[in-house]
Amino acid sequence: MRGYLMVFCLICCTADGQIVYSIAEETERGASVGNIAKDLGIDAATLSARKFRMITGSSKQYFNINASTGALSVNEPIDREQLCELKSVCLLNYELVLENPLELYRMEFKVLDINDNSPSFPLSEYHISVPEFLSPGARFTLPTAQDLDEGANSVQNYTLSPDEHFHLEMQIRGDGSKYPELVLKKALDREQQATHRLVLTAKDGGNPPKSGDVPVIVTVLDTNDNAPEFEHSVYRASILENSPSGTLVVQVHATDLDEGPNGEIRYSFSNTTSADLQRMFLIHPHTGEVTVNGVLAVQRPLLEMLIEARDNGAFGMSSTAKLLVEITDVNNHGPEITITSLSSPIPEDAVPGTVIALLSILDKDPGENGKVTCQIPDNLPFQLKPSLQNYYSLVTSEALDRELISEYNITITATDLGSPPITTQKTVWVQISDVNDNAPVFSVDTFDVFVEENNPLGAFIYQVSASDPDIGENGRVSYMLRNSTVAGSALTSFLSVNLANGSIYARRAFDFEQLRSFYFQVEAKDNGSPALSAAITVNVYISDQNDNAPAILYPTSQNGSIAVEVVPRLADEDYLVTKVVADDEDNAENAWLSYHLAHASDSTLFQLSPHTGELRTTRSMRSTDFLKHKVVVVVRDHGDPPLSSTVTVGILLADTLPQVLPDFDDSGEPPPLLNATNIYLIISLACVSFVFAVFLLFLAAVRLCRCRTCCCCCCPADDYKKYCYSVHMLPSSHLPPDMLEVTGVGKLTHTYLYTASVGLGPGNSSIPNGDAGNVPSGSRLQVPGPCIQVQQVQSDRLSAVLVASTLCLVRDTPDVSKNPG
Repeated sequence: MRGYLMVFCLICCTADGQIVYSIAEETERGASVGNIAKDLGIDAATLSARKFRMITGSSKQYFNINASTGALSVNEPIDREQLCELKSVCLLNYELVLENPLELYRMEFKVLDINDNSPSFPLSEYHISVPEFLSPGARFTLPTAQDLDEGANSVQNYTLSPDEHFHLEMQIRGDGSKYPELVLKKALDREQQATHRLVLTAKDGGNPPKSGDVPVIVTVLDTNDNAPEFEHSVYRASILENSPSGTLVVQVHATDLDEGPNGEIRYSFSNTTSADLQRMFLIHPHTGEVTVNGVLAVQRPLLEMLIEARDNGAFGMSSTAKLLVEITDVNNHGPEITITSLSSPIPEDAVPGTVIALLSILDKDPGENGKVTCQIPDNLPFQLKPSLQNYYSLVTSEALDRELISEYNITITATDLGSPPITTQKTVWVQISDVNDNAPVFSVDTFDVFVEENNPLGAFIYQVSASDPDIGENGRVSYMLRNSTVAGSALTSFLSVNLANGSIYARRAFDFEQLRSFYFQVEAKDNGSPALSAAITVNVYISDQNDNAPAILYPTSQNGSIAVEVVPRLADEDYLVTKVVADDEDNAENAWLSYHLAHASDSTLFQLSPHTGELRTTRSMRSTDFLKHKVVVVVRDHGDPPLSSTVTVGILLADTLPQVLPDFDDSGEPPPLLNATNIYLIISLACVSFVFAVFLLFLAAVRLCRCRTCCCCCCPADDYKKYCYSVHMLPSSHLPPDMLEVTGVGKLTHTYLYTASVGLGPGNSSIPNGDAGNVPSGSRLQVPGPCIQVQQVQSDRLSAVLVASTLCLVRDTPDVSKNPG
């Protein structure tokens, strides 16, 4: 069998040391227990020189120490049951004595139990008498087995051999111990079977388990059907260990419902009670008084005995009760510590000397055994001060800080002056209450937050967090926004903060184009009195999103019409047609614009700069080129996803400004080449048109002859309104008198300044150039388009000479006939 070792040391308050070893019983001779030199911190080489020796009160030397190495080994196997009998804890005490200098060490060996004993019954055979008239359910006490082992190695359960009339049940006494009972499950018939032989087996809980059994012989009788019953299943008593012989311990009492001899009860110790205890105590057979018999030479503080009550019937019935006797040691009173008053919790700002508790320490022993010394650990900010007799005051000796230590378990040790001294300890739990001496603290002073624009309302922005080492209301932090303005508005209209957790939320959607960044402060304040606070600065940077499409600034269209650019018919290569100008309110790459041709009626004629938006010709114009073109320009940013805008530009190839702008709603593609069929149709239509034109000219000549005063008769009213120009006489103070402003009324929607001379035709005298200024300011001349001839055009400024006949010039005044000029 191999022993196992567990070593631990206890540091005492004296110079002597003590060491405790644990060793299993029956450990073989020579097995190592430990190294006494190493465990005690002694140089092993000095053991022999210092004349070491082991002193013990045991008759056997169970251990050896090697003088050269200090190794501690087993000298003789230990039988725990023989050494300690029924003690729950088996200890061997040794003293190691060293000289030069003289030192004394205490060694304690705790002998651990192993399952080396089988359960056994006190008797080799048990007899039970059972009347045959008993009904099923009758119970009979069975003997309990003894096992010298302890704990799980002791008796754990009982079993009974199979029988049709009996079975086994376990019962529990008031102290929690279990005992077996024989239960009648089927009525007995003495005439059929007068004796039943059963086997009761007790098993322990060792590994492997051991068992012991005993025969139980049941004899069927015919009389006495009631067993005595005790008033209590467990009796408890306490006596001093020096009680003299004859001292009354306890008186047990049982009753029997039977009459006559069957109801007379005799008391005795059960056979399961050890012989030593039966010699130590006496029980009166009639009164049930248990008295001391001799000297109480026991080491156990609690003695257990079973008392049997049996009636005097022909076939006596019995029952048992347990008696627990506590042996009280003489002068075994320890100091009693009573806390008469306690102030807990105490504030952490309590000044040194503040009284926390008042203690009463009393020892009931007389003389020196009742004198007490009291102390507390030295490493605490408290001290004990004697007060009245047997009273001590517990006061503070230093400043307290709850944030470092929030509570103290103060162990008060009271020791009497008896021999050996008895020590009593009591722990006082003192709590330190909080004072608002710490302000909330943020981990950083400033923090940057990036938020994308167009955020939803209530979007989470950031969560600030401040810590306060105080507790309760002093440590509960509330968050709020410090008053400030952002872009002229109150900060609270932009943000809100959760009062409890510091979460910041947006109360409106941010727009990068309006607000790119701002900062604010969040204040953390505790709920102490007075309240302490701290603040953190949060810088908010709005991130741009591509939420704005490019805006076309030029060219622009009016009333849904296409912007028109006029290009000379013989323009050179790389001629600047127009420049598309666009802007994007976004930032960075979201505002980086590029220009692209989405559609062109003639892709070989125009090119667009992707970076500047300039639309230029790719080659010189030819007379065969189509006169009108339509170009669709796409302006796209570089956002993700990109946004774009388009503009349609109509390009007219003309050397002069036409009276009527052509319609650019068609595709602008040149007509297909003529085929033979189309040529025949065109010739036929031309002939018909020529005849019709001659006829119209004839009709026009006839009508002109009838018309005498105005050219309105020459032109239909609708054509007049469509092709006429408004000629405004500009004030002479601003421009020379020969300047006219011509504003188109029809499809020519632009206004131009013309240097013009207006004539009345060959049959009338002309108006001199200088006379144009004599026309009153604000006057307006309505001149039909066919009556005006542009005689001169300049490249940078349109300068025209307008000639109108007498019939085609009408002054647009309230009374035209009175002022024909």
